[in-house]
Amino acid sequence: MEIFADENAEGLRLDLYLSELYDGISRSKVQSAIKSGKVLLNGDVKKSSYILKENDRIEFENLIEDSVVKIEPENISIEVVWEDENMAVVNKPSGMITHPTPIETSGTLVNALLYKFGENLSDINGEFRPGIVHRLDRNTSGLLMIPKNNKTHEYLAEKIKNHEFIKKYRAILKGDYSKDFEVINEPIGRHKTQPHKMAVIPDGKPSITELKVLERFGEATYVELNLITGRTHQIRVHTSYKNHPVYNDTLYGSGVGKVKTEEQVLQSYYLKFAKPFSSEIIELEIEPDDKLSKVLTYFKNRRA
Repeated sequence: MEIFADENAEGLRLDLYLSELYDGISRSKVQSAIKSGKVLLNGDVKKSSYILKENDRIEFENLIEDSVVKIEPENISIEVVWEDENMAVVNKPSGMITHPTPIETSGTLVNALLYKFGENLSDINGEFRPGIVHRLDRNTSGLLMIPKNNKTHEYLAEKIKNHEFIKKYRAILKGDYSKDFEVINEPIGRHKTQPHKMAVIPDGKPSITELKVLERFGEATYVELNLITGRTHQIRVHTSYKNHPVYNDTLYGSGVGKVKTEEQVLQSYYLKFAKPFSSEIIELEIEPDDKLSKVLTYFKNRRA
């Protein structure tokens, strides 16, 4: 089996990452597999303590006995917002994981993409991530670009790396945000004591988020966020750092609000990018999803 470490894995120990992928397998069993040479990192045997970097190639035998990991196409309805012969843009619903893991191999966006597009997906990122060039958190909904071939994947990856596209989010934040507009420029890296989280840390990667207030409700604020960089959990970390975490984001300190939703009220609603191998500019925008609409309606009605 071959997988590639994404930005979400960067900074984690190799053994911790694999034990998290298998959700419950003991660290000692993973460490034993690494020590016996059953796990290769970029073609070489590494120690369990190896700190992963983005795009590291991890090859390993199945660590769960009598289990065969295979990613199957599934007839899951997925909204295609735009497409041409080289790529598509889809609207990932909240609650759906972007790509499979060795434990969670069903019900993901990749399963839906395999059914929808078959072999017309890039395969640069390995068998677990066909057609995936960037991702959204499980409970964040919205627009994702899907390359249909490797040439387009490389084109989009380069544009993403150089920040040559515009991606905007909508969110409800806890509390009354103090400024109408703010550029949050704070470095983000792996949390020092809770490796499943990210945090603002001095030695983190440069991370910039533009925040614009759209509407105020006193106990909550409706905002638009423009990502200048694209770090893991960037919006959630930056807004939590400002003491206004995304509404219902239990991981980053919001707690559960009066309006119950499936975790954070956050949507990637806008994309602007150059159509691959063309000078044409594609601009896409979607309506607020059910989760966002539900919370907005609640606060608007309370104010009325």
